[in-house]
Amino acid sequence: MHPDQTSTSDASADAGAYASFLITGDAVSPEFWTKYFQVSPDTTIVKGKSFTLPSGKSSKAVGTTGLWGVSSELSVQSDLLEPHFRYLIARLGLPREGLPDLVRRNGAKIRFSCFWFNPSGNRVPDVPDDIRAMMEAMGGTIEIDEYR
Repeated sequence: MHPDQTSTSDASADAGAYASFLITGDAVSPEFWTKYFQVSPDTTIVKGKSFTLPSGKSSKAVGTTGLWGVSSELSVQSDLLEPHFRYLIARLGLPREGLPDLVRRNGAKIRFSCFWFNPSGNRVPDVPDDIRAMMEAMGGTIEIDEYR
């Protein structure tokens, strides 16, 4: 959710959140990961090639690394992160047996990248222990970018 969108939760009128599951690395092949997950990505970048910007325009620069990503932004309406994580976990069928080895063999990394709009500074991001443990077991990370 962007700051100018209306929130549907009781948390705060100026709150917002979403999460993305990202696979990054120089050799990331968007076609491979799309086939693997059987999910169309929201974002893809191939290293050394122009890519589509969120505006729909082509980038003038080329990708410095590869990326495949799926976001909860347009599918989940919640100011809390947990529903965004749960949506992505269900959509991608996480955790998956063999995924950590596959990611390593492809020289890639996985992470949840989160947007957390908190201008009042009175909220704390919620990352359930089971999700932290799952990402750790898969060799991934959780990053939260807080905007005030």
